[in-house]
Amino acid sequence: MTDLPRHAPAPGDGWVECACGARHWGLHGAAGLLVGRRAADGRLTHVLLQHRAPWSHHGGTWGIPGGARQPHEDATAAALREAGEEAGVPADAVRPYASHVLRHPDWSYTTVLADEVRELDARPTDAESLAIAWVPVEQVATLDLLPAFADAWPALLAAVPNVPGASDGDGACGPA
Repeated sequence: MTDLPRHAPAPGDGWVECACGARHWGLHGAAGLLVGRRAADGRLTHVLLQHRAPWSHHGGTWGIPGGARQPHEDATAAALREAGEEAGVPADAVRPYASHVLRHPDWSYTTVLADEVRELDARPTDAESLAIAWVPVEQVATLDLLPAFADAWPALLAAVPNVPGASDGDGACGPA
């Protein structure tokens, strides 16, 4: 997908040398969007995943569209922006309802959980994505997942309500 654009560096882009001993992308933290598709009875059937470009961090793995938060950008705005940039997800086609925060000493990653509210034509829209796919929930763990997403997947799946619009009340799923 080399013909797709790469975005110019933005103010939040850069590596954080975290006290945990790892390097993390996003000077102000990072965020991603986990979009679910539901059956008529409200059961989660599919999630939208991104196959990451080989040159990216943990390239070749599957995860969710996401990236660095910009200064003064909240996690939901960042996740929606990144999903639009990387997967062509229009913000009005999804309804965010909760978030899951992975906290490190000097950095955080927020996964924003959302439901598809109208059919969307997700596809790679920049060079960071090899593919964008609706993956059946029961097949997610069989993919070569981004390590942090693989670690978070069981908690994320457990945080998804069985009925659209039913959240835990405060919109937070808790730390990973």
